[in-house]
Amino acid sequence: MKEKGQSLVELAISFVILMLLLAGAVEFGIVFFQYVQLRDAAQEGALYGSYCQNNAQITERAINASYQPIDMTTAGVDVFTEYVENGDAVKVTLLYDHTVFMPFMSAIIGDHITLRADVTDTILDRNGCL
Repeated sequence: MKEKGQSLVELAISFVILMLLLAGAVEFGIVFFQYVQLRDAAQEGALYGSYCQNNAQITERAINASYQPIDMTTAGVDVFTEYVENGDAVKVTLLYDHTVFMPFMSAIIGDHITLRADVTDTILDRNGCL
């Protein structure tokens, strides 16, 4: 008779653990999808920078590359452009702070995750963008 509530207690403990695992999987999926978007935008900016070495236009091209899942025009995405290898290549870096929204996950991994995407392309045309 003392074991009547045992199954209910096991279910409650298991349910909490399963929900934490599910929340972690959902959060990871969203973060990965946002990283892929940042990587594609950095690639677009670096590709444009290989023909046109105007930093403002490279930034604009990267920011306007996509609007989902992050609307990069309003989300606070930082774009950095630098010329490496003695000016023979352009490196575009995008930074974005993903805010953790799943309950209990912020206690485990913190309030935000900084996503960083770097892409380097060889400069193909030094006279482009006239």
